[in-house]
Amino acid sequence: MMTDYVELDVRPILTGGGEPFGRIMETVASLKPGEGLRLLAPFRPVPLFGALGSKGFTHQDREIGGGDWEVLFTPTAGPAASPAEAVGDRWPTPLMHLDNRGLMPPEPMVKVLGAVEAMQAGEVMEALLDREPTFLFPQLTQRGHEWRGGFDPDGTVYRLLVRIGTGS
Repeated sequence: MMTDYVELDVRPILTGGGEPFGRIMETVASLKPGEGLRLLAPFRPVPLFGALGSKGFTHQDREIGGGDWEVLFTPTAGPAASPAEAVGDRWPTPLMHLDNRGLMPPEPMVKVLGAVEAMQAGEVMEALLDREPTFLFPQLTQRGHEWRGGFDPDGTVYRLLVRIGTGS
């Protein structure tokens, strides 16, 4: 089935000093079945990925030039699973928990990488972060670790699960 997209350009709202979150959520609430949201923004709106993911939307984003981004939010059959639900029983319960909220980069990445060095292969850690740790992912992969992550439904906390690999 083809998705029709309702376009919302939040760039003028932000240029005028406004906060577009309410307008975005109003637009999402007004979508008809089978409709998605085409959002235009002056930055990559990462917190929205989790907020709308919890409402049953997947996203595709791309930079469209000049620092502006287009994000297509497409409805799915149901709400997205949390990172813990997504891995199911395949991963053990996290043995280590880090709360890295409120820290400035690169401190969260340094703390996560330091913590994984102290863990054994197969063990899992959970880290709470303020933002998606895009620069951390390649570091974890390079060291042979698996990871899963996503924003909580309110979009304010990024939960990262890391399973320690044999390459550490």
